[in-house]
Amino acid sequence: MRKLLGYLFTPIHYFFFGLVLCLFHPVQWISLKLGGSEAHKKSVDLMNLFLVGTYFILGSRIRFTNKFDLPLNRPIIFISNHQSMYDIPPLIWFLRKYHAKFISKIELTRGIPSISFNLKYGGGANIDRKDSKQAIAEILKLGERMKHQNWSAVIFPEGTRSRDGKLKPFAVGGVATLLKRCPDALIVPVAIKGSWKFVQYGAFPLSFGEKMSWTVLEPLENTGGPLEEMVLRVEGAIGQKLKAES
Repeated sequence: MRKLLGYLFTPIHYFFFGLVLCLFHPVQWISLKLGGSEAHKKSVDLMNLFLVGTYFILGSRIRFTNKFDLPLNRPIIFISNHQSMYDIPPLIWFLRKYHAKFISKIELTRGIPSISFNLKYGGGANIDRKDSKQAIAEILKLGERMKHQNWSAVIFPEGTRSRDGKLKPFAVGGVATLLKRCPDALIVPVAIKGSWKFVQYGAFPLSFGEKMSWTVLEPLENTGGPLEEMVLRVEGAIGQKLKAES
């Protein structure tokens, strides 16, 4: 039934998803030119609110939970598992007050309305996975911006999306690179559950009526100890949360 309803409602979802991207491309351009980076950010936040709204066309149920009073006056590294591209708009919208930036593939900076514009001018890190020196340099620059502007970053240390919801081993490299330039950043795990089911049949049809959740877990301080141990703690906390909700 979820697949059958997906055939009916996926085209409607894609129509409105694409419409939002096309409409907000000139909105972002105008916001950036007339209001600078702050106005551009607000336009991106609003765009992602509308993108999240398109999930409901497919009967999705979305829950974002944050029981922690996270600071606004220091950088944060949000470390999350990654299940689909649909993870990202809710993270941008619900974490908007923390100025969260993303590490993205450089290929995405071309050809996608709104998304490519935001990646070019939004202040994140656009990396070439075939060029490790360029990738490290970009992440270091993001760390510098985080330190000086109290920005935050979202990082997916699994490397690739989990197609079945099972947690992949976390790599430490990206987190370590950010902390080289921004050692005072607070480490905050985020557990994402259920978004892989949204795309379990591929890009078409999307699955109808799926439950998806984003849960902020207990923050960790960077104590200067082995980063591998800290990333393992984050991985364990996210894995435990996913199992608890199975």
